[in-house]
Amino acid sequence: MSSGWAPLSAPVDVPAELAPWAQKRRARLAERFPGEHLVVHAGEPLVRSNDQTYPFRPSSDYLWLTGDATPGSVLVLDPEGQATLYAPPPAPPGTRDFWASRTGGALWNGAQPPLAAVSEALGIPVRPLADLPAGLAARAGGNVAGADRELAATLSELRLLKDGWELEQLQLAVDATTRGFADVVRALPAAVAGGGERLLETTFYARARQEGGDVGYHSIVGAGEHATVLHWMRNDGPVRDGQLLLLDAGVETRTFYTADVTRVLPVNGRFTPLQRDVYELVRAANDAALAAVRPGAAFRDFHWAAMRVLAEGVHGLGLLPGSLDEALDPERQLYRRWTLCGSGHMLGIDVHDCARSRAAEYVDGTLRAGEVLTVEPGLYFQPNDELVPPELRGLGMRIEEDLVVTEDGYAMLSSGLPRTAADVESWMQAVATS
Repeated sequence: MSSGWAPLSAPVDVPAELAPWAQKRRARLAERFPGEHLVVHAGEPLVRSNDQTYPFRPSSDYLWLTGDATPGSVLVLDPEGQATLYAPPPAPPGTRDFWASRTGGALWNGAQPPLAAVSEALGIPVRPLADLPAGLAARAGGNVAGADRELAATLSELRLLKDGWELEQLQLAVDATTRGFADVVRALPAAVAGGGERLLETTFYARARQEGGDVGYHSIVGAGEHATVLHWMRNDGPVRDGQLLLLDAGVETRTFYTADVTRVLPVNGRFTPLQRDVYELVRAANDAALAAVRPGAAFRDFHWAAMRVLAEGVHGLGLLPGSLDEALDPERQLYRRWTLCGSGHMLGIDVHDCARSRAAEYVDGTLRAGEVLTVEPGLYFQPNDELVPPELRGLGMRIEEDLVVTEDGYAMLSSGLPRTAADVESWMQAVATS
């Protein structure tokens, strides 16, 4: 095992155009912490079933700063803002780790690129991970209380504004997701014939693997009453004629940016009158939310705009006690029984992006051009809800769009998918016959 091996290598899987963007991000971070050592870890692979590891997905902050996806790597910015990346080097052929290491050995995991090639691709000096202790030895004193939380919050806030390269990646993710939704429409007859939700989940997953790296989150494939479960992930139920299918799914690009889109589809291609009415109520709420998206608007404005429309609709169904104003009182929110959650979130490397930002910079802040978010109001009538008429029980509706805030409003990233009930039906018919 120790001899007779030729050299082994692999190419670096990083887009050539990424390095300048990542360098600008590191410079922005260094400006926030002048004179400080900053350390950001890629993370380690997690073991599955005491055998393989799960496919490695680096920490989002590390990705944003480097574009690198090497397990175990560490980025260090010195007090002058100069970056060094410390990475585990590939085990040379003939060494014990080459054939014996389950985490780093080429015979277990495939060849790795040499550190010099990684350095050239990323535009960062790369040194062996074993050199990290010496690289940090000059850091004076211990860790300041709260410093890690401050770094995490600052990184999250810096990531709120997407640069041009990020916007391109997000559009790629949404476009691939649109094609995945069309794949699901074509697979509906097979799902009804017995394949069920499992078949539809794997249909979308195939598109995600073909065009991206993975799904950005576990797909929600809810037929019938499963559509009322906010995070239905078992995806093991039947799909029946006459039901609605709620599909919440997103392709994650090979650079780890994800889409997050939801559509409700009539399984047989046609909404019933009741299904159409509820769908159009949710679509009207989505329209109202979109109309509230603009730079300078409070982040929560689009949610409240959607909630007013949904509350009016629920009130019109005779479900709310008292007046509409009482139902809309922020201290009461009587409609929440059927709306359940917020109406959107930031989107980017994470499906719920920038979540460690301070409230004043995110949920209690204002929208800015360059932020990317989802808008996703919904109505959920649980199958065991005795406060609603039997015909509404088990209906779940959500329409989710991905959009970027622009200088004068927003630009829709998910415009390739239909919005109105009539357009959904026409699109499904065209897709099914294409």
